[in-house]
Amino acid sequence: MTDAPSPVARRGPVPWQVATVTAIRPETPTVTSFTLRPAEWRPHVAGQHYDVRLTAEDGYQAERSYSIASAPEEAGQIDLTIELVPDGEVSAYFHEVIVPGDLVEVRGPIGGYFSWRPGERPLLLAGGGSGVVPLMAMLRARAAAGARGPARLLYSAREPDEVIYHGELARFAAARDGFEAFFTLTRRQPPGWTGYARRIDREMLAEVARPLGTEPDVYVCGPTRLVEVVADGLVAVGVPAARIRTERFGPTGT
Repeated sequence: MTDAPSPVARRGPVPWQVATVTAIRPETPTVTSFTLRPAEWRPHVAGQHYDVRLTAEDGYQAERSYSIASAPEEAGQIDLTIELVPDGEVSAYFHEVIVPGDLVEVRGPIGGYFSWRPGERPLLLAGGGSGVVPLMAMLRARAAAGARGPARLLYSAREPDEVIYHGELARFAAARDGFEAFFTLTRRQPPGWTGYARRIDREMLAEVARPLGTEPDVYVCGPTRLVEVVADGLVAVGVPAARIRTERFGPTGT
């Protein structure tokens, strides 16, 4: 996770605290959203993240960072959408052990570079796999603010059942408030599929980005290789590098 100074003014380090798990919602076969209610809720900005820490009885600790999926307007609670990672200590605990009412240690919100506040500037979001999570927080914040500036999401997944938030993204697109969603399925497409069916490339980026003009605000999140391809491709089609903010994680097959 990118960890730059937060735009939310705060003195000193962000302390650890206890949060209660209040709801669990499956998103795909391997991705689940967890609603947490921290003992002391702090406002966040879309794009920020929380650290989560687990402590075993013998004192062993495992810590991971997860992007906040919920809009800042959801006061008192946060949503963390967590993908089950093979051999992942923290993700496996969330997926296989945690139930509503359990307590977990959290610290946040953290991060400032990869953050966005609603406005009317053209907005381009691009993500792969669970990289859509902080982008979804931005779209939820946009909807909550009633923003109507042009916004586009390009989302890459391997198969139809791996598209996180599919129903909500469809509802956002149907609202006709300036937001459009574009999907590419790189391994398997359903019958009658009319979206893209290949890995993101320069031609795809040009088609999606062109209607937003030459200087949209751009946020890209996903596996390292995808982020590099998207950022380089957007610069190649004329988007200034200074307008592109990226966040990346380990490689996947998206």
